Amino acid sequence: MSHLFPVYNRLDVELVSGEGTRVKDADGKTYLDFIAGIAVCNLGHTPEAVKKAVKDQLDKLWHVSNLFQLSVQEQAAGLLAKASGLDAVFFCNSGAEANEAAIKLAKKHTGKTKILTFKQSFHGRTFATMSATGQEKIHSGFGPLLPAFEYLPYNDVEALRDVGGDDIAGIMVEVIQGEGGVHPGTEKFLKEVENKCRELGALLIIDEVQTGIGRTGTPFAFQHYRLQPDIVTAAKGLGSGFPVGAMIGREELVSTFSPGTHGSTFGGNPLAMAAVKATLETIIEESFLKEVKEKSEAFIQSLKHKLESLALVKEVRGEGFMIGIQLAEEAKGPIGRLRENGLLTLPAGPDVIRLLPPLNVTEEELQEALAILEHCLSQQTAEAAR
Repeated sequence: MSHLFPVYNRLDVELVSGEGTRVKDADGKTYLDFIAGIAVCNLGHTPEAVKKAVKDQLDKLWHVSNLFQLSVQEQAAGLLAKASGLDAVFFCNSGAEANEAAIKLAKKHTGKTKILTFKQSFHGRTFATMSATGQEKIHSGFGPLLPAFEYLPYNDVEALRDVGGDDIAGIMVEVIQGEGGVHPGTEKFLKEVENKCRELGALLIIDEVQTGIGRTGTPFAFQHYRLQPDIVTAAKGLGSGFPVGAMIGREELVSTFSPGTHGSTFGGNPLAMAAVKATLETIIEESFLKEVKEKSEAFIQSLKHKLESLALVKEVRGEGFMIGIQLAEEAKGPIGRLRENGLLTLPAGPDVIRLLPPLNVTEEELQEALAILEHCLSQQTAEAAR
């Protein structure tokens, strides 16, 4: 028997090596990886610049705790502040921890108790972030949740306009709901979220754990809509696979998180910071993001052209390299067929195939993936019609 708790539905596949967009399993089979560690390996597997930075740091220092000054942490924080347009960073170890920090900061800064989130959102699996998540399947079996959260329908402007009260500390929103099915927010809705925060004296918290670090063609997805958040959270793509998260906030919030109000033993450790610094130095370059935007826009259009005529496919949607293919049936079977044909994808909800390739995926790899998708989904459509 395995000595691991069975909290994951693991595939009967062990990946043993990878470079760029390609990975190899223990049987020697190679795949195009359009999961990328669930939007983590934004520079692909084992990127040279990140590998060198971490190796160099390994020879110097691994861990000293946040009792001491760390230049590499300051440098990584400066890059994140510049990329986001915000001012200060708290480093932690995951997206859930980043969202925990955001929830604590919003409540402490405002002195208020309630956080509004949205149905079908996903913010993490700690008790507070699970409570913030607007999905019953995440809540089931854990008893009463924390009472500080209220869920509104996503992309519903009228429901937002009806919100009132003097106890709302913040509104936490994903610009694109990832785990909830790759649903982009409309500009009208997202601006209304921002307006409602200003009206209520609440903080605008944008969860960019999956959408951030270049995934949508800008450093952060909120920048497509010219939003002005108070707090942004990041994690997945931040360290090219090293466990790291970050909460980024504006200058007015800095004094609220004074010494002793929050912390993390491993957050901001030198190895993770070396990975973050090297990752950001590549991704936030204008030329790199321009290429992501151009490649992803062309790829989405090709997907729409090739797939939306199939009866199986209801819609192709997304932004940048965060793409969902909505099916007329459960996605589990087609995802298995794609894997058998050498393309790794994952679901987003029961009936959406999610594509999260590395941001530096090549044109040739995109065309190869497109051919596999067209072949497999055409086969699936034909079989369903029999």
